[in-house]
Amino acid sequence: MEEDELDLADELEAALQLAPEVQLAIEQVFPSQDPLDRADFNAVEYINTLFPTEQSLANIDDVVNKIKLKIRRLDDNIRTVVRGQTNVGQDGREALEEAQKAIQQLFTKIKDIKEKAEKSEQMVKEITRDIKQLDHAKRHLTTSITTLNHLHMLAGGVDSLEAMTRRRQYGEVANLLQGVVNVLEHFNKYMGIPQIRQLSERVKAAQNELGQQILADFEEAFPSQGTKRAGGPSNVLRDACLVANVLDPRIKQEIIKKFVKHHLSEYLVLFQENQDVAWLDKIDRRYAWIKRQLVDYEEKYGRMFPLEWCMTEHIAVGFCHITRTELAKIMRTRAREIEVKLLLFAIQRTTNFESLLAKRFSGSTLSDTLPQKKAESPLASTNPFLEDETMSEGDDPALEKAEADKLRKPKGPENPFHGIISKCFEPHLYVYIESQDKNLGELIDRFVGDFRAQGTPKPNVDEGGAVLPSCADLFVYYKRCMVQCSQLSTGEPMIALTTIFQKYLREYAAKILSGNLPKTSSGGGGGLTITSLLKEKEGSELAKFTAEELCLTCSILSTAEYCLATTQQLEEKLKEKVDAALAERINLTGEMDTFSVVISNSIQLLVQDLDAACDPALTAMSKMPWQNVEHVGDQSPYVTSIVLHIKQNVPVVRDNLASTRKYFTQFCIKFANSFIPKFINHLFKCKPISMVGAEQLLLDTHSLKMVLLDLPSIGCQVVRKAPASYTKIVVKGMTRAEMILKVVMAPHEPAVVFVDNYIKLLADCSTDTFQKVLDMKGLKRSEQSAMLELFRQRLPAPPSGSENTGPVLVSAPTPEQESSRIRKLEKLIKKRL
Repeated sequence: MEEDELDLADELEAALQLAPEVQLAIEQVFPSQDPLDRADFNAVEYINTLFPTEQSLANIDDVVNKIKLKIRRLDDNIRTVVRGQTNVGQDGREALEEAQKAIQQLFTKIKDIKEKAEKSEQMVKEITRDIKQLDHAKRHLTTSITTLNHLHMLAGGVDSLEAMTRRRQYGEVANLLQGVVNVLEHFNKYMGIPQIRQLSERVKAAQNELGQQILADFEEAFPSQGTKRAGGPSNVLRDACLVANVLDPRIKQEIIKKFVKHHLSEYLVLFQENQDVAWLDKIDRRYAWIKRQLVDYEEKYGRMFPLEWCMTEHIAVGFCHITRTELAKIMRTRAREIEVKLLLFAIQRTTNFESLLAKRFSGSTLSDTLPQKKAESPLASTNPFLEDETMSEGDDPALEKAEADKLRKPKGPENPFHGIISKCFEPHLYVYIESQDKNLGELIDRFVGDFRAQGTPKPNVDEGGAVLPSCADLFVYYKRCMVQCSQLSTGEPMIALTTIFQKYLREYAAKILSGNLPKTSSGGGGGLTITSLLKEKEGSELAKFTAEELCLTCSILSTAEYCLATTQQLEEKLKEKVDAALAERINLTGEMDTFSVVISNSIQLLVQDLDAACDPALTAMSKMPWQNVEHVGDQSPYVTSIVLHIKQNVPVVRDNLASTRKYFTQFCIKFANSFIPKFINHLFKCKPISMVGAEQLLLDTHSLKMVLLDLPSIGCQVVRKAPASYTKIVVKGMTRAEMILKVVMAPHEPAVVFVDNYIKLLADCSTDTFQKVLDMKGLKRSEQSAMLELFRQRLPAPPSGSENTGPVLVSAPTPEQESSRIRKLEKLIKKRL
């Protein structure tokens, strides 16, 4: 029983444990300071608080009575709350029933209100029915009265219009006709009525009669045929123009056409094809005549035509169309007499006149919208094709002053008259193209003569190499030609000019660049005889470039690089200038490839010159008796000779290629790729080699390796880190040479260790290389045969589908089997360096 009571107490205590959130909410709603209300109430502590001493136990009865009283009060409160909860359900049901009754009553009242509203609406409709009928009647009556008034006005206006037309009272007709037309628009929906349709037909007949009558009046005043009889301005014709504004627009166009034809009839007579003034050399007289005519028109007829008719501009545009037709006709007839200066003179005067028209008129009368040229976006650069295209005199000495001013005109799309006359010159621009072909040929010949007269360009270290000034002159001339031609035409003539550009780019590359690359004195005729560098002259002496020839080669290389970049920009500019449909036909890739070949040949010449200068030293190395070397000393004389040639050549090349650093890097890489294999080949010729000789060669090889690593900045005050691509080539190639010498120094007994050491250091599966190493060691043929057989057996299996025929360099550490003499030699090399 006691255990059951304990379990029940534990369950009760667990049930009374509330969540912290619940306990916090209870404390906020019912704050209390009574210890019995605390969540962490402890009965033992509470009793100790009530009876802290033994003497306080005397009051235990009073404390018990107080607690029992509190328990009774709590029981009463709980009982009251419980009873109150039993009545809540019943009260809720009563309240719900009352709410339902109230809703039913509300629905009943809403229904009554809706019925009363419908009755009220019906009553209002019955009351206002008569008012609506009266309103409709009033509206119809007002419309009828307005229509009758309009009909009266229309009938009276038509009668007056017919009478005024017969009396040619154009001043009154202009205002009346506009009013009649406006009134007639109100009767469009009544055209089914015969009377209305009859009035409309009378108005149309009056308009047609007015049109024919006004045209006849203008024909009488300004006859299109016969002698020029100046009718002069009159008030009748001025008022007739106001009437024409209201009539069919074709009447206005016919009046303008007749007046312009009459005004320009004298021009057709004065400048007939058989007249001397009609030819291109007197083209100024045409434009002077029209200027006088426009002034004359303003004085005599300026107030006769409305301003919005733009009669002055119509006359100018009519003159332009006639002039273009007449010039095209006479140029077709006398095409053989057209020369370039005459053509350019006529074009310049014509474009100047078109610019004058653009300043004077808006171009609103032009029926055809001329294609607008693309706006240029000038870029800041030293290249002529990326500069502002505003031409100035004296930019190019190749052009005469008379031609330097040709074709100047405002550029841009703001000139609507551009080409309105000058378009006729386009079929004859071949004369201009042929002239530019001739001028460019003479320019190239002048460049060749200047080069021969001036000789080899001087070194230009400050500017990083001298670019030949002739290339800048050529591209400035190209720019001028391109701008001129684009102002004349952006069609087929631009394609023809591009072909001329391509021709002389190739000639410049051949005659000025490739043709002037230096040749050795032992070389043959023309062209790039590079193999002649390898020929010997006077025994052991080799033909070698002088410092001036090195500078010339670098200058040609820099010039070709400039031409390559500028040609690419020339192609882009030509595509911008030419019509979009023809842009694909412009391609200067072949010319850019030509300059790339010149660059490649120049670099190859520089490399082979330096490479050939090192050949005697390498030959001396291979002929030395390496088996007789008794001690290791400083670097050998052949190394000193190679270093001397490098120090003489490389700084000159580097300083003259400072502006084209990437090509100097290519020069270094190509030299390393050429020199290192040649050095290794000569290394194999050094046989037999003693141990001390191999040590000396290893020391020499390491010295050359250090020199080659320092080659890009050799002799330079500012030491720059060599390019990683170049360093990788040098380290890879010279490490192979060092590994070969280390293998030669290693003892060949036991043979298995030697072969494995060779494979590990060189990783070369070629039996020819292994044979050369054995020859360097001085082994006999019988020993070599056994060694070669062992070598073939010890080779690792090649990967499937491939054969390892080339050397693979492995930067492996010295194996344990290597002799102590090799380790001693390495320490000696480090000490000397």
